[in-house]
Amino acid sequence: MSETALDLTLDAPALTGRLVDFPSVSGDEKSLADAIEQALRALPHLTVDRHGNNVVARTRLGRAERVILAGHIDTVPIADNVPSRLDDDGILWGCGTSDMKSGVAVQLRIAATVPEPNRDLTFVFYDNEEVAAHLNGLGHLADAHPDWLEGDFAVLLEPSDAQVEGGCQGTLRVHLRTTGERAHSARSWMGSNAVHAVAPILDRLAAYEPRRPVIDGLEYREGLNAVGIEGGVATNVIPDACTVVINYRYAPDRSEEEAIAHVREVFADCPVSEFLVDDHSGAALPGLGHPAAAAFMAAVGGTPQPKFGWTDVSRFGSLGIPAVNYGPGDALYAHKRDEHVAVGKITHCEQRLRDWLTGRPS
Repeated sequence: MSETALDLTLDAPALTGRLVDFPSVSGDEKSLADAIEQALRALPHLTVDRHGNNVVARTRLGRAERVILAGHIDTVPIADNVPSRLDDDGILWGCGTSDMKSGVAVQLRIAATVPEPNRDLTFVFYDNEEVAAHLNGLGHLADAHPDWLEGDFAVLLEPSDAQVEGGCQGTLRVHLRTTGERAHSARSWMGSNAVHAVAPILDRLAAYEPRRPVIDGLEYREGLNAVGIEGGVATNVIPDACTVVINYRYAPDRSEEEAIAHVREVFADCPVSEFLVDDHSGAALPGLGHPAAAAFMAAVGGTPQPKFGWTDVSRFGSLGIPAVNYGPGDALYAHKRDEHVAVGKITHCEQRLRDWLTGRPS
C-alpha cells in the first residue's frame, strides 16, 4: 500500500494516527481528501461523489430512514505536534487527534465495516471548517449539491468526549467603531480621543449579565465579550478612530436577527459611529425530541449535554435536519499544542455507533 493511501482495515485508533500524519491544515486538504475518496471508492456498497475537497459516500439500500455521519478533515495550524504519538497510557497525541480526526476515523471505520446498516447512511467529509464561514465545505455542498445531504437525522462527530451534545450556540462577531479628531498629544484639547470613547462600551461589557436559558432540558450559557481592540496612530497623536471587536455566543432560542438586535440594544446609547457585522453563524436547537434522536440516545446512552461552541449542526438545522454532536475527542484539548485523545474513547464511540446502526448491542 502506498504511503498516501488509507488502510480502512486498521482499527479506529490506528487509523486516527494515520489521519493525523496526513497534514491537512485548512486550505490544504487535497491530499487527505484524495486518500479518503480512494479508500471509499474501493467499497462496493457505497456510491461516492466529490465536490472540491469534499467527499460524500452513500448507501442505497432503500431503508425507511437515512442518517448522515459528518466530519471536517481540516485542522488548525500544526504546532510541532505531527507526526502522531501513542503513549503507554493509551493516549494518542497530535494535531487533530481531538478535533476531529478521531471522529473522522470512526466515520471511515463504520463506512468500511457496516455494509448493511439498518438505516441508509451518508458519510460527509468536508474541508475548511476551522476558518471563516464562507469557506466552509459543508456550506458549499449545501449550495451546490443539496440532494447529497438529504437525510432524516445527522450526527456530527465533533469532539464531545463521547457524550451526546445537543444543538449548538450561535456566534456573532461585531466591530464597534468610535471616532474622534486627531491632534498633537501636546495640545490634546484640540482633538477628541477615540480610544477614550470606547470606555462606555467596555463598561457595558464588564457589567453585562449573560443569560443561561434552559432548552429541551439543556442549560446553555451565553457570553458577550470584547475579543480585540485596535486604535492609535502614533505615540504623539490623539487617535481619531478606535475599534472594539465583540463576540456574542448566544443560545439556540435566538434567531440570527434577534442576536444582532440584542447586541445593538446593549450598545444603543454608546458613542458608536459604525456597527459592522464581521462574521455570523446561527445557532441550532437540540432536536432531542425527534424520534431518530431518541433512538440514537437509547443506543449510545449517557446524559445529553448542551453544546456551548458553534458546530455545523447549525448548517444541518438550516436544512431541516435535526443533528447532534457525538465524537471521541475532548473539546478542551482542541487547537492546543498538547492536543490528544484517549484511545478508549475512540473505540467506545465506534462501538456505540455500530450498535445503533446494526441493532446488535455488544
